[in-house]
Amino acid sequence: MELERNEALVLKAIVDGHEYSLGELVEKTRLALPAVVKAIEGLKKYGLVSVREEKSSEYSLTNEGELSLREGLVERKLVRELIDAGGNKKVEDIETQPKEVAIGWAIRKGWVRIEGEGKEKSVVLTDKGKEHAETPDEMELALEKIRKGEDVDRKILEMLRKRGLIELEEKVERFVRITGRGAEKAREIKEIKEEITALTPEIIRTGKWKHAEIKRYDVKDPVREIYPAKKQPYRAFLDEVKRKLVSMGFKEMEGPLIELEFWNFDALFQPQNHPARTWTDTYRLKYPSHGRLPSKKLVERVKKTHENGWKTGSKGWGYKWSEEIASRLMPRAQGTALSARTLASLPEIPGKYFAIARCYRPDKLDATHLIEFNQVEGIVIGKGLNFRHILGILKKFAVEVARAEDVRFYPDYYPFTEPSVQLSAKHPELGWVELGGAGIFREEVTKPLGIDVPVIACGLGIDRLAMFKLGIRDIRYLFSYDLKWIRKHSSIITL
Repeated sequence: MELERNEALVLKAIVDGHEYSLGELVEKTRLALPAVVKAIEGLKKYGLVSVREEKSSEYSLTNEGELSLREGLVERKLVRELIDAGGNKKVEDIETQPKEVAIGWAIRKGWVRIEGEGKEKSVVLTDKGKEHAETPDEMELALEKIRKGEDVDRKILEMLRKRGLIELEEKVERFVRITGRGAEKAREIKEIKEEITALTPEIIRTGKWKHAEIKRYDVKDPVREIYPAKKQPYRAFLDEVKRKLVSMGFKEMEGPLIELEFWNFDALFQPQNHPARTWTDTYRLKYPSHGRLPSKKLVERVKKTHENGWKTGSKGWGYKWSEEIASRLMPRAQGTALSARTLASLPEIPGKYFAIARCYRPDKLDATHLIEFNQVEGIVIGKGLNFRHILGILKKFAVEVARAEDVRFYPDYYPFTEPSVQLSAKHPELGWVELGGAGIFREEVTKPLGIDVPVIACGLGIDRLAMFKLGIRDIRYLFSYDLKWIRKHSSIITL
C-alpha cells in the first residue's frame, strides 16, 4: 500500500487519535479542502480512517428573502410609497409589486386600510403604519437573525417559508478519526517527499523527477465536479422548441415587447370594455402613455368591425370605438398580438408562422404563477384549411415536441377563434398534460387585417411544459439564477 503525499499528510495530522472536522484538517495540513476530501476518500478505501457524518438542517434566505432583507418587505415598500404620496393612493396607481401581496400583508399588520369602491378604491396609511414606517418588524428582524444563524420563533419561520423568503437547507458535517490499521501505517511513514503532479520539460531536463514522488492517478477516484459554461436550462429548452418548429416549416414572427392596445386587443376583436383590458389583468405604461396607430385604412376597418361588424357578416359589439384607448401602450400581455401584426403585414399565403413571446400580466407570484412568462404562438394561413387541419397540426406538435404517446382534444372557448379546441397529450412519464389551445381565427379578426383565407391559430403553455420537462415544481425556477439548480440540469434538451 503506497500512500500519496496528501494522504500521508492527513494521516500524520490525525495520528493522535482525536476526531477532526474537515475545516480543522484544512487548517492543520494547509491543503485545500478538495485535496483533503480526496485524501480522506483514499484513506477510507484502505481502511486507515473512519468517517462519521453529522446531518443537520437549518433555514437560509432565498433570493427573494435576501432582496427583502436589503430593501425591506413588500408591505414596507408600500408604506414608503404611501408616505411619498401623502398617505393615500388609488389601488390602480400602486407601483409596489406584487401589489396584491403588499396590500394583503400591510392590511394584516394594520399598516393600511382600504377605502372607496371600484375605480375609486384607495389604500390609506394608518397611524400604526406611520409609526412603523422605519422600524423593522418581527419578520424583518427574523430575516436578519436567520442570516446570522440565530434562533427564530417557529411561527414566524413558517410564515417566512410560506412567503418563499426562506428555505430549509440540509447540511452534512464530516468528522475523521484514524483507525488502528491507520495508526500502524502512520508509524511506517518516515519521510513525506515532494510530489510531482505533472511532468514538465524543466523537471525532466534537471532530473528533479528522480528525487521526488510522482503522483499516481486512479481514474475511478472521485474528483471535484467541474461546471463548464452552458446555456441556462430553460433557455436551452426554448431553443430546442424553436428548432423543432423551424424543422416543421414554421417561420419566426417578431414584434416589440411594448405594444399598442390596438395590436394586443382591438385587432383581435376584443372589445374596449372587456374585463381583461382593466388594470387587474394588464399593465400600462405611464410614460409614454400612448403610441402611434398604424395606417388610417386599417384602423378604420378595425373600428367599423367593432362598432357594426363592417363587411364581416357580424353585428360587431355595438359601441363607440375609441382611438385614444387603442393607442395606449402596454407591455405585451399575449403572444397573439404578434399574429395580428403578421397578418396585417402581407404574409405568405400559404404560410406557417410561430413566435416564442415574452408576455406580462399582473398576478400573485407563487409556485405556479409569474408576472413575466413565455407563450408559444403559431398560425397557419391557407385556402381550404378546416378544423381537421387544426387537429393534425396539434397532434404533430404533441408528438414532435412533447413526445406524446397519445393525444386528446376537448371543445373550448377563446375570444378570437371559432371553433376552438384544447389539446392534452399523454407524456410517457408525466401522464396527461394540458399543452394549450387552438382554433380558426374569426373573420372579425382576419378580414380587417386584409386576409380572406382561413387562419389556424394555436397558443401553447410553454412554461408549464418546461416545468414538466425539467422536473421542477416551482415555475419561478425557470428564470432562476440559483447556481445549484442551474448546475444540476443539463443544457442538452431532447424533445
